[in-house]
Amino acid sequence: MATLNPNSTQQTAQRFTLDNGITLIVIENPTADIIASRLYFKNAGTRVESTSQAGVSHLLSTVITKGTENLKAAEIAEKIEAVGAGLNAESANDYFAMSLKTVSQDFSEMLQLVGEMIRFPSLPETEIELEQSLTLQNIIAQKEQPFNLAFNQLRSQMYPEHPYGTSVLGTEATVSSLTRADLKTYHETYFRPDQLIISIAGRITLKQAIEEVSAVFGDWKRPTTNFPTPTLPPLTPQPSEKFLSQNTQQTIIMLGYLSASIQDADYPVLKLINTYLGNGLSSRLFVELREKQGLAYDVSAFYPTRLEPSHFVTYIGTAPDNVEIALKGLKKEVQRLCEVQLTAEELQASKNKLLGQYALAKQSNGQLAQLYGWYETLNQGVEFDDRFQDMIAGVTSEEMQTVAHKYLQIEPYLSLVGSNSAS
Repeated sequence: MATLNPNSTQQTAQRFTLDNGITLIVIENPTADIIASRLYFKNAGTRVESTSQAGVSHLLSTVITKGTENLKAAEIAEKIEAVGAGLNAESANDYFAMSLKTVSQDFSEMLQLVGEMIRFPSLPETEIELEQSLTLQNIIAQKEQPFNLAFNQLRSQMYPEHPYGTSVLGTEATVSSLTRADLKTYHETYFRPDQLIISIAGRITLKQAIEEVSAVFGDWKRPTTNFPTPTLPPLTPQPSEKFLSQNTQQTIIMLGYLSASIQDADYPVLKLINTYLGNGLSSRLFVELREKQGLAYDVSAFYPTRLEPSHFVTYIGTAPDNVEIALKGLKKEVQRLCEVQLTAEELQASKNKLLGQYALAKQSNGQLAQLYGWYETLNQGVEFDDRFQDMIAGVTSEEMQTVAHKYLQIEPYLSLVGSNSAS
């Protein structure tokens, strides 16, 4: 078991494995008559897509709720709305997930419905065509947004021939070519009980959860075939620069650095560096480049959690006339982390911010189900909750500087979208 919060309630996450390989995680929280569940298929999402079928898992997520062998889309919608439940599906870089939230008395019925969608989706051709059209409209719309253009450009630079290099949505070319057979093959390959993690939080006991999940999924047999392992290209930093000229009021500048996956010991330190450098109105980038120098419409940093090597990105939206000085400012602040150790006050303030935000992200049953299932999906286990907080608390200024030097000292990838008066 892993302790959730160091407070008087002492909630715990309990893990149980069914005979067919399904991992069940239960967080008992009887304070509200709500049960939230998150069903993850690990080793799925876009990470296992071929470059020619980019977007197949996203398209599947849009149609998996639109029909089963026994129910049409309208009948499914009616069942969900009749009890006021919430249900949706999504594809991410490293997993495929379905989310469910309902009052306790309706949980059995809704879990049965989700189980039917997961195991027996009908994937109607008409729904696939509709969702393909909507996805293509979304991809085209993103091309009108400078931030998305800059990030897609940066991502393609950093991850050539790698699934992380393409949007979860896919591309116009790949989405247009996807067929029902492609979705069916993806489903048959990656949806299997030994890859399924079901996380449940709310007014339910472990015993009750085992009974509920067994009733829906207990007869699902584990395939005898080995689970396919994707062959991913190696990633080595080869910094490049890309410029996309657009007549916009502001220019987006992004600097990217290949960095550690969640499985790396440097992961928590990079999370803390990201908090210090680019998280919120008190972050170093915001204070220095926006408040003091007035260079930024928007400025920040992000470091997403990934199974494969992730990316540490700083970005700024600035006036075209300020591109050169804004770019130098971004690089200067990153370089400063490699050369100057944080003071004790700066370090503690960053820890307080990160751990405070972390605690606030565990307030609802939905958040609890999401977090603990996610940790299990990323091969960290529910125990990672305690480990992560302990690791953050133990980070030193020396470690911050060492890790910054390891990943951020090199020349970054550069993506620029907009008017570039510096070119």
